[in-house]
Amino acid sequence: MSRRTVLATVAGAGAAAVLSPSSAGAAAPRADTLLEWYDLNASTIGVITGPQQVTNSRTWAIAWIAAWRAVAAVRPGAEAELALAAAVHQTLIGTNPAAAPALDAALAATLARLSVRRADWAVAAGADAARAVLAERAGDGLDLASVNRPFTPPAAAPGVWQPTPPAFAAAVQAGQGDGRPFLVRSVEPLQPGPPPALGSAVYLRDLAESRAVGALDSAVRTPQQLAVARFWSQTSLNGFTGALRTAVAPHGSHAADRRPLVHRIALVALFHAATIDAQITTYQAKYRHLFWRPVTAIRTGSVAADPSWTPLIATPAHPEYPSGHTTYAGAAQAVLEALAGPPRAAFSLTSVVATDVTLTYRRWSELTRDNIDARVWEGVHFRNTDELGAAVGRRAALAALASWRKGLTRTPRFGFSVAG
Repeated sequence: MSRRTVLATVAGAGAAAVLSPSSAGAAAPRADTLLEWYDLNASTIGVITGPQQVTNSRTWAIAWIAAWRAVAAVRPGAEAELALAAAVHQTLIGTNPAAAPALDAALAATLARLSVRRADWAVAAGADAARAVLAERAGDGLDLASVNRPFTPPAAAPGVWQPTPPAFAAAVQAGQGDGRPFLVRSVEPLQPGPPPALGSAVYLRDLAESRAVGALDSAVRTPQQLAVARFWSQTSLNGFTGALRTAVAPHGSHAADRRPLVHRIALVALFHAATIDAQITTYQAKYRHLFWRPVTAIRTGSVAADPSWTPLIATPAHPEYPSGHTTYAGAAQAVLEALAGPPRAAFSLTSVVATDVTLTYRRWSELTRDNIDARVWEGVHFRNTDELGAAVGRRAALAALASWRKGLTRTPRFGFSVAG
């Protein structure tokens, strides 16, 4: 898309105010193009449910891998910022065509704000990179239909997953474990062993805890536990979008406080690529082990069966082991610790499903801790499942980053290194 075409588009779209330049003139702080398009990426995808998560993670990964490649093809500075914008723009149009008018308007506003001598070249570099990555990822099995392929559960038996109340809905995300990873060659070496045996000390401990603290009418769950449980009942991608944003945001006007643009782009790209590999890993394990959820164990199991027991939130429609939420959290923590370092200051997050709750964090590990606890306090997982999930996620993310680093010594997967 040329500069002339972009400006013509925004003039006729009626939506140029989506990201119009500041009216405060030269005194206004300069807009951050990366955050501008990070927020557009988030708002275009919007609030998602579990069956959509990895598909939307895929969109994030493609957009920012494309941006990473595009900035390598243009000059640093405003030209690179425009290439970033064009790459994310083209990816989002390719995956969310209905959003094209607003995205066109936003790209035109970015173009108008930046002073770019070779604007046509920068826009083309971004768009071409996005088309190339979309083509490379075609048929990767992470589309909604492939991820949510039909699944017939096995016959009911102790320890075996069955559809759960109240909806007894068909299983979702049964095909996710068959998706093509972004960074590792195979998730098979990352697979965990089986869940604890029924009757083992770990299983009986966890069964008792989930029964007591995860019940809808729990008398032992504290108000703070309830707040954390409600907060993290949102999908992991929605929950971590704000956390990742704090890691890529500038932290001051001094040059030492601002990571180079390419480093920030790389962090977003690698975060999503690695968490996708972790999600594929854990869903392969879920549908391999087919372990039952607490609600099934408590209602129908041999240990003090309670047919009326109800968890705090509705149980997701897929098997228990390992936890997808904590796998994502463990992977996210590993990437952020490896590539961003510790948070520079405490940060607060809000939840799209518990809008009255705000949580403040000081370490990336605290988000993993809350995810582990929350899924028990919600009544949808056993504690060992959550702890194991976090370990699986961390292992998968570190393997993904190691694979990427090894690739840089041969044929760089995303174009170039961000080390240094």
